[in-house]
Amino acid sequence: MSDDQSPIVHVVDDDPDMRESLAFLMQSVGLAVQVYGSATEFLTVYRDDRAGCLLFDVRMPDMSGLELYEQLLAQGIRLPVIFMTAFADVPMAVRALKSGAVEFLEKPFHRQSLLDRVQRAIADDIARRSAGEQWDEVGRRLAELTPREREVLELVLTGIPNKSIAGKLEITERTVELRRASIMKKLQVQSTVELIRLVTQFEIFSRSLPAAPAQPAPHAVNGHPRQ
Repeated sequence: MSDDQSPIVHVVDDDPDMRESLAFLMQSVGLAVQVYGSATEFLTVYRDDRAGCLLFDVRMPDMSGLELYEQLLAQGIRLPVIFMTAFADVPMAVRALKSGAVEFLEKPFHRQSLLDRVQRAIADDIARRSAGEQWDEVGRRLAELTPREREVLELVLTGIPNKSIAGKLEITERTVELRRASIMKKLQVQSTVELIRLVTQFEIFSRSLPAAPAQPAPHAVNGHPRQ
C-alpha cells in the first residue's frame, strides 16, 4: 500500500504537547498521523478518502470533540473515533458512546492500550470500506435493471412462482422467465436463493448508511498512568 493510500490517524487536540506526544507515539509504530489544533482546522483540511481513525479531545475551545463527531456523522462520514479527555464524567461518556465512539479514554492513558484501540479501529474501518465498495458495485448492477425487470424482481423477492408473477403483471410466463434470466445475469447470480440473499443484504446495508459506524460493543475505559 502506497503512502498516500495507507491508513491515517487524525489527532484533534488543542494541547500542543499532547498533539506532539500522540504524533510521536503513532509514528513510532509506523502509523501515518496528521494533527490539528482545533475542530475548525480539522474540518477545513479533512478529506474522507483514506482509511484510518480519529482521536478527538472532548473539550476544545471552538467546538467540542463530541460536537465535531456528530457533525461528521450528519455529513455521512463514518470514520471510527476514540475520544480523549482529562475531565471525564458519566453523562459525557454515555453521549460519546451513543454517538458511535469506539472508546472513551481518560487522560493520562496507557500508551499500549491506546495503540491497541487505534489498530483495531483502523482494521474495522478498512473492513467497512471494503464492504462498502462491494455493495456499491451491487448498487450499480441493480441500477442497470429496466423498470420491467424491477417489477419482476420485487415479486421474485416475495417467493411466488413465475406463473403467479405473470398473472400479477398481466404478462406471459415466458416473458417472466426471460426477464428473470436477464436480472440474474446483470446481478451475476446463479440461483433464486442467491438472488434473494444478495438483494436482501444490499437493502440491509443501504438502510445502515445513515447510522453511526458499526463497531464492536463499546465500553468506557478507565485511564492508567502513562508508562
